[in-house]
Amino acid sequence: MDLEAYANTHRPDWQRLDDLASHRDLHPAEVDELVELYGRASTHLSIVQVQDPDGPYANRLSLIIARARSRLTSATSSPVTGLKQFFAIRLPYALYQIRWLTIILGGAFFGIALAYGMWYGNNPQMFDAMLSESAQAAYVEDEFIDYYSENPAASFTTLVWVNNAWIALQEVAFGITGFFVPYILFVNAQGLGISASLMHKHGELDTFFAFIVPHGLMELTAIFVAGAAGLRVFWAWIAPGRQTRLQSLAYWGRQLILVGIGLVGVLLVSGLVEGFVTPSGLPTWAKITIGALVLAGYWTYTWVFGSRAVKAGLDADLGDYDGGRQAITS
Repeated sequence: MDLEAYANTHRPDWQRLDDLASHRDLHPAEVDELVELYGRASTHLSIVQVQDPDGPYANRLSLIIARARSRLTSATSSPVTGLKQFFAIRLPYALYQIRWLTIILGGAFFGIALAYGMWYGNNPQMFDAMLSESAQAAYVEDEFIDYYSENPAASFTTLVWVNNAWIALQEVAFGITGFFVPYILFVNAQGLGISASLMHKHGELDTFFAFIVPHGLMELTAIFVAGAAGLRVFWAWIAPGRQTRLQSLAYWGRQLILVGIGLVGVLLVSGLVEGFVTPSGLPTWAKITIGALVLAGYWTYTWVFGSRAVKAGLDADLGDYDGGRQAITS
């Protein structure tokens, strides 16, 4: 075979393969072309090596194929692309998947808080068994309000943020136990209802809502979201479907751990509201409006971007290289 003629015939394919392998960003059609040319050039190389294994054509084509192989098997996304995918696809998809469970947990939480508030409100002597009259007055008149202003706003924001983020991450991580999330939500709902009832007993229920609602709208929602993520991981273990329990846990765990990471940012926003807006001198309606806008922003983000990812057939899981291929089941 005349290698010179063979090389001249296929040189345009080799050159095109080399060009594609050198590009930083490839369109889907170009990726398909790269794969096709890679297979074609590999066949050409095997033919050339039979004729002249150490010749210039074999060496040149080997380098081109090696570069193309590296381009196909290496990570091609930039950090900016990864961040864009995280915030525009993966995180909202994960939040969207647990939206209804989040709402259910929120309803249960406020139901428990209301029940305890009414129970203690109809039996005010229960407070007398817990606290002296002076201790009750100190809590209502000083401690409840001073909690939000006794420390500088910046340090208080950091403290609240770290504490709430830690609780949220625990809910996601320990939700697999099945009892950790209900326990955390029950205890907090109980405390909220009793506190509201005590403030009502002393005629300060309006103060209670003025200081709780602005940041509490988003803060409590974040706790519900974390609880929903944890319980969804628990359910993946209980009802794995056609997957094995380990595969189901891995699949949902990889996606829902993103919720814990995303909530760190959400709770930072909530902490800023609690540290700077709640104790501020703004009118109560203005503070509540700010809190409501933050909450509306969260649900708009979750619903719009999450539903868009679902309709596009995307999800929050890792790719095959990082997450492993899913076993095929019948």
